[in-house]
Amino acid sequence: MRNGTYVVIAALGGALLLAGCSGSASSSPAVPSLSQAAASQGAAAGQATGSGRTAALHAAAQCIRQHGVPSYADPVLTPSGQVYSDSRSIQNSGQATLNAIRQACRTLMAQAGLNPEHEPPAPAQLVQTGVRAAECMRAHGLPNFHDPTAQSTYTPGHGFQLTLGEIPSGGKTDPTYLRARQACNSAIAAEVRASTLASLGDDG
Repeated sequence: MRNGTYVVIAALGGALLLAGCSGSASSSPAVPSLSQAAASQGAAAGQATGSGRTAALHAAAQCIRQHGVPSYADPVLTPSGQVYSDSRSIQNSGQATLNAIRQACRTLMAQAGLNPEHEPPAPAQLVQTGVRAAECMRAHGLPNFHDPTAQSTYTPGHGFQLTLGEIPSGGKTDPTYLRARQACNSAIAAEVRASTLASLGDDG
């Protein structure tokens, strides 16, 4: 969830994603976008379903791994047809790597309907754990923590974004913030677990 040490640039489009209690404030420079590589996602997504779509997503992920992001995990296709992806791995890549992926993997990404810039709305189980963590943070001296919704930004494996308004004036070294994080550690960890690709794959 909002993990006090990470600053995340949201899925390749410049929006910032960070875990609700494990994330960081949204104020970082934008990461180069891969949107051109997945421009035909909408049409492609309708061309393959089930095991065919899963195979196409694996092929696209394998291409990404081979062109500079070896840790990139296969995207998860849920029973309801949503695709969750390992956006953090790509966000951490440099411009040269993104250019290589764009050039080499464009066709495979389009065939798979994979858009690394976009994560589906947060599923109910992730929202519920995020709400419990936010409630805990408010109860421990941080009244500006808000409850996430399905539309709240998040990073798979890291939970919901922590906004500037939720951070006390003293920052994340503020004693109140540190005490709240310690008190709410189990709730924060539950949010992080609920946001992993394995958990997101059970949305449906």
